[in-house]
Amino acid sequence: MPLLLLFAAVVGVQAQATRSHALPDFSAAIEELCASASPAVVQIEVRTRTLVSGEDSRDAGLFAKQSASGSGVIVDPSGYIVTNAHVAEGSREIDISVADPSDAAHKDAHRHYPARIVGTDKDTDLAILKIDATNLPTLHFRDSDTLKQGQIVLALGSPLGLENTLTVGFISATARQLNPGQPTAYIQTDAPINPGNSGGPLLDTDGNIAGINTMIYSRSGGSEGIGFAIPSNIVRSVYEQIRKEGHVHRGTIGVVAQDIDPLMSQALGLNRHPGVILADVLPSGSAHAAGLEQGDVVLAAGGHPVTLARQIQAEVLKTAIGDKLPLDILRNGTPMKIFVAVLERPNSPLVLADLVNNQANLVRELGILAITLDEKITPDLPETRRLYGVVVAAIPAEFAALNPGLAPGDVIYELNGNKIRTLAELRTALSTLHAGNPVTLLVEHDSTLGYVPFTFE
Repeated sequence: MPLLLLFAAVVGVQAQATRSHALPDFSAAIEELCASASPAVVQIEVRTRTLVSGEDSRDAGLFAKQSASGSGVIVDPSGYIVTNAHVAEGSREIDISVADPSDAAHKDAHRHYPARIVGTDKDTDLAILKIDATNLPTLHFRDSDTLKQGQIVLALGSPLGLENTLTVGFISATARQLNPGQPTAYIQTDAPINPGNSGGPLLDTDGNIAGINTMIYSRSGGSEGIGFAIPSNIVRSVYEQIRKEGHVHRGTIGVVAQDIDPLMSQALGLNRHPGVILADVLPSGSAHAAGLEQGDVVLAAGGHPVTLARQIQAEVLKTAIGDKLPLDILRNGTPMKIFVAVLERPNSPLVLADLVNNQANLVRELGILAITLDEKITPDLPETRRLYGVVVAAIPAEFAALNPGLAPGDVIYELNGNKIRTLAELRTALSTLHAGNPVTLLVEHDSTLGYVPFTFE
């Protein structure tokens, strides 16, 4: 045999041998990862009550029990669980199914725990639950900013109620923005995700949390290879804030960033497309105080290059209130680095949430935490129509199903036509009601008066 043909034959045999080992090794690695990660992934069953509606008048005003399932991941051995807000929304009871490693004879054995909602964040669709347990298996967050397109990822959860289901795929995109009005950019993956996977982890090949699975794009209702997960860096920030304070504070730096299009680039002589320019720097904002100017071109935020205005919003979202966000800018051709403090958004209802607690301010009948409108509260609110009333400070997630439609910052002025001046008067008025009574509240929402009608439970 000629030497060249002999060499080709040897190389072919070696390649075949390599392939024959690679696939079993890959399979074994996936099996090991699944075995180690699965115990920290839980199935969540949420029970709710809904008003019966139908043609049969005998059912009018009755409530029926409903249940739905989702997934979650244990992130602390004392029982803190991350899931989606839409999984826990409207819950009356939450049951958590956790793998029971002590029952070696039955690998499918589980323990069930009731859970309470520590807090939710609808902006990111995240919720934190707590069960009374110790020494639970956990998974850890990875730095989602280091994810790369093409990386292998795994989704664990309970799609369609099928507990402990594993699917494997790739990262299709690392930062996919679905809504131009929202700064959150999602991880896109082709790992099959179906209803019930919501709240479960998207894992890297080390078994760390790369994101929390939250939604799919589908024409059929099932997985079509376009799934989305909330990046782990956002998840970790929300988790830490909710665990510490029960809610998430949103920050601002006081700028209006705008995408640079080709026409703008040519007209302003920027020679930069895509890119980001500051169309406005608010006089009262921290960016103005730090020295930023209208017309500055932003090159990077938080150490990450930016080519879209929403990327600056995303970096502000990830930065804790009081911390400084570094911005690399170009001003008249000169590069500069400016550190800008991230401040609490003005008139944020969350400022009110810091003034109340569950015991003293809970109005369970309305599913709210409330406080009397007085001179201490008015500075934290936009100008109100009246100088009396009860302010909705927060919506505790565990009682959100009782809320008739009130939002933080709303002011209650009347109940069934009777003035409500204080929290004590609101409680007294509610104490006279019985299940099935019609109720209408007069409420100020975003400087506009409106009625909120509901049936008292």
